[in-house]
Amino acid sequence: MEENAAAPFERGTDGPKVIVVGIDGSDSSWRAASYAAGLARRQSSKLVLVYVQPVLPAGAAMGAPVSDATDEVAEELMAEIRRATERLQGIYSLRWEFHTLRGDPYNGMVQMADELKADAVVVGASEQAGHRIMGSVAVRLVKAGRWPVTVVP
Repeated sequence: MEENAAAPFERGTDGPKVIVVGIDGSDSSWRAASYAAGLARRQSSKLVLVYVQPVLPAGAAMGAPVSDATDEVAEELMAEIRRATERLQGIYSLRWEFHTLRGDPYNGMVQMADELKADAVVVGASEQAGHRIMGSVAVRLVKAGRWPVTVVP
């Protein structure tokens, strides 16, 4: 069998080039971010941190306060990421970027992973009791079967 020098590119065959991690400020999401950062550093991958700002149905809240609150969370997450990056500057070299968008966390993660051609997705295990019934974002991402998904406890 002849080896073709111009073989088509396959995502993830040489290790992940883009690792997408979902963060929301929970302890499990920070553990997921730490795990993904270590993986990205060892693999020379780009780390993409994603916060999907939840959107509540109209009438569930009075609109603007919810929007302002999720914007505030996004700003706090970005500040914490910057502080962590500054602490490690000069020790570790890590390429990273931060994205925030509004919507359902599962659909937001799928959208970002697709747009960025993610080779791997990392999320924290859900800490919400209701997810045992409905299915957590992590379980839904695994079931999608589109990327390797690591769920960090």
